[in-house]
Amino acid sequence: MKIAILSRSSYIYSTSRLIEEAKNRGHKVVVVDPLKCNLVMEKNEPNIHVVKHKLERVDAIIPRIGSSITHYGSAVIRQFEMMNVFTALNSNALLRSRDKLRSMQLLSRESIDFPKTFYTNMNSSLEAEEILEFVGGAPIVVKVLEGTQGVGVMLLETKMAAISVIQAMHSLHAKIMVQEYIKEAGGKDLRVLIVNNKVVGAMVREGKDGDFRSNLHRGGTATQAKLSKEERFVALQACKAMGLQVAGVDLIRSDRGPLVLEVNSSPGLEGIEAATGVNIAESIIKFVEHGAKNQSKTKINRING
Repeated sequence: MKIAILSRSSYIYSTSRLIEEAKNRGHKVVVVDPLKCNLVMEKNEPNIHVVKHKLERVDAIIPRIGSSITHYGSAVIRQFEMMNVFTALNSNALLRSRDKLRSMQLLSRESIDFPKTFYTNMNSSLEAEEILEFVGGAPIVVKVLEGTQGVGVMLLETKMAAISVIQAMHSLHAKIMVQEYIKEAGGKDLRVLIVNNKVVGAMVREGKDGDFRSNLHRGGTATQAKLSKEERFVALQACKAMGLQVAGVDLIRSDRGPLVLEVNSSPGLEGIEAATGVNIAESIIKFVEHGAKNQSKTKINRING
């Protein structure tokens, strides 16, 4: 089988691990920079050119799309979908998961719990004090909608600090969400890695001293986690709500049970493989093998039918 990994570089840990495991299982692998993909559309024959050369047929793609290129990356994935190529990440699911507000709306619809969240039009007549009341008052967490890896996430511990930042963000017309702060989480969260509707690994992440964010990119540490049945269930339900088959679901432990913070459609593999000792990359390749095989059977049956 020929697999294309959509990634900016083959030297990124997650990409290199996927290459390694795909080759170990006898597959041919190419790394394709999504920003170098040109999409050619014509009647009954959509195709992709990498710079000037037409991309040869591949059986499956594994998208590793960074947040800064989400929209173009989703267009590239969609082109592969039009070409009937199996993808480990659906284009619409990518867009859903990267939109923090839409993610919260979908979780709410599916009765999945998360920190109480408030979002409003920047031209709203609501005062900052009134917004604070909706989430239970200070301390609060403010998140910029376009932020990733902990960037654009702020803990505001006092009422005055919270009011000042909300007012400043409104004056800048920045798109933000205001969330309740879950004190009992103690600066820790869980990253649950899901592949094909199964939990394949989980770790506890803890922020460095003085930082409530637990992201490993921000200097946090990670150890293997033992999940409760409820935590497993919530993580799987959150993944399904986004329409994802491969995802990293971030949870925090609260007095009212596990709460979802985020569902990551392109989870990094380095931290969780190191913390758990589990070969996550191999699980992803096995999922891609299964998905590509089933899609090929479906295509044959449709032609014969």
